[in-house]
This record gives sequence, structure tokens and C-alpha cells, in this order.
Amino acid sequence: MIRKYTSHSLLPYNTFGIEARANVFIEYDSVDELKQILARQETLPHPFLSVGGGSNLLFVSDYEGTVFHSVIKGMEVVEETDKDVYVRVGAGETWDDFVAYAVSHNWYGAENLSLIPGEVGASAVQNIGAYGVEAKDLIHCVETVEVATGDICCFANADCGFSYRQSVFKTHLKGKYIVTHVIYRLGKDERYNLSYGNLQLELADSSLLDLSTVRNTIIRIRQSKLPDPKKLGNGGSFFMNPVISREQFGLLKEHYPDIPHYDVDTSRVKVPAAWLIDSCGWKGRTCGNAGVHDKQALVLVNRGGATGAEIVALATSIQNSVYEKFGIRILPEVNYIGG
Repeated sequence: MIRKYTSHSLLPYNTFGIEARANVFIEYDSVDELKQILARQETLPHPFLSVGGGSNLLFVSDYEGTVFHSVIKGMEVVEETDKDVYVRVGAGETWDDFVAYAVSHNWYGAENLSLIPGEVGASAVQNIGAYGVEAKDLIHCVETVEVATGDICCFANADCGFSYRQSVFKTHLKGKYIVTHVIYRLGKDERYNLSYGNLQLELADSSLLDLSTVRNTIIRIRQSKLPDPKKLGNGGSFFMNPVISREQFGLLKEHYPDIPHYDVDTSRVKVPAAWLIDSCGWKGRTCGNAGVHDKQALVLVNRGGATGAEIVALATSIQNSVYEKFGIRILPEVNYIGG
């Protein structure tokens, strides 16, 4: 059933808890309904915006166009081999529900992405990632509907332009396609990725290593560092970890011997943005109704009644501070909408 509203609150669709409204808001339950909506798109105010759980969005103002929200559900196995299983998931499914589903079936690959907020459709757009795993490592293909024509288009993994927190759906194809389903390839053979951060250390005392143990450990780590958006508005990690040349890193290490890094390739390293921000003294600071979380400097929070503009102003101040001290430009992972 298609549901259409005017001057609709977007508060339930952004984890920052920003009060903004959409000129027109439309929900749909199926691909056919989405195609019906797009067939009459000339009657709708432009531009268009597709939202999920809103963990990657920051509304700086009301949205003057039309907001689409998918409620396409379902998780089904569409292909299976001796080693792999292919699971087709509706864009409106909660991401962590899919991870829990995979773990419950002893399918390997998604467990490191436990408790990431948002919906399945956004996983392909954002190329979400955590603890050494990205959505691109699991995605087989992405099913979409082309906005201009209403045609169904399927993008193979290689056609999605995946890179660190990026895809073609965020860049040159932004706004041109709406994700309806994602097909993930998961493994049947036992394998774990425990090399990132403190995950291996956290699991060192575990008497049993299995998918549930890894998932529960990651959930515990995330909950200890990241605030619950239902209690304190936030968008998770606000900034992307910058990738810099080894030459620049070498110069920085001379001045900051404890600067952490992760190897990207032979010429580049990734520096944790949280360390840069914390080193500039931002952790726990408050600016108006916006602030930096006191346990994780990478997380900006709405301390109550903050506007999108306040969050942006705080983010800009942090970016300037990091650049002045380290000569590194950190970029937001969160998408600014409006303003």
C-alpha cells in the first residue's frame, strides 16, 4: 500500500533526532508500488530523496522536495553452492536484523558489521563498514529502479564503484536510482576476520569462538563506545578515517610518535579520525546543543534540541582544528541534506 503525506515529520527517519519536515513523504511496500509512484513523478515536488533509518543523514533544513521511504521487506535464499549462500534482502529491512539472520544460520561474513544502525538499502549506498569488513565484501549485486524511467536495473558488485564509504549511488549516479533489494554472498565455511582494532584482544579469553561469540563481542564493544541514538541523537561515526601518503605519515610520526595507522597499500595509510580529533582536545566538548561524545571523539551528538546547522558548525570547527594541527582534511561520512 502506498502512503503519502504532506508536511511530514522526518524525526523518525534520522538518528540525530533533528526536527525537520518533508514537503511530501511517500512510503511503499513493493517494487511495483515504487514504479507506480515514479510513473506519476511529474506531480511530485522535486528534488527526490530516498531515506532509510537515517543514520547517515543530517537534515540542515526542511526538505522542500519529496522523500521516499522503502518498507520492502523479506530475506530469502536465491542461490546456494557447497561453499556460499546468496541471500536477497529487501531494502527496508533493518540492517542488524539481516546480520542476526545470517549468524543464526551459521553463514559467515556479516558478523563484524553487527549493530550498525540503518536499513539494508543504505548498506549498498554507503558501503558501510566496521572492524575490517565492508558491505562491498558481501554484496553480490544491487537491485534498483531507475528514477527517470521506472526500469528495473541490477548492478553487479563491480559496477557499483565501491570504495571507502563510497559507491556510484553516492557519486555520479546519486538520485538516479532507488535501491529495492540487495543480494549478499555469505560463506558456509568457518572463517573470521579478527585482525582489526582490539577485536582479537577482546576475544582472547573466549573459550568458544563461533559466530555468535564474535557478534556479541562486537555488539558489546560498540555499545561501550557509541551512544544509543534512541537516548542521545547521533549518526554514529561522523567523519571518515583519512587516507594519507606514507611520506606525509612519516613526517607526522616524527612529531607525534604515537600516531596510530592502518596500512592501505604500499603508498598509503589510514589514520583514525578519532585519534586526530581527540588529540585536538574535542572529546566531550559542547557547542550550544551539539557536542562531541565523551567516550568516542568520532561521534557528534545532539544533546537536546540541536539544529542541523549547529551540528554542521561543530563539524566545521573540528575539521579546521584537525587541519591546522596535522595538515589533514577529514571529511564527513554523514550526508548533509538541505541548507
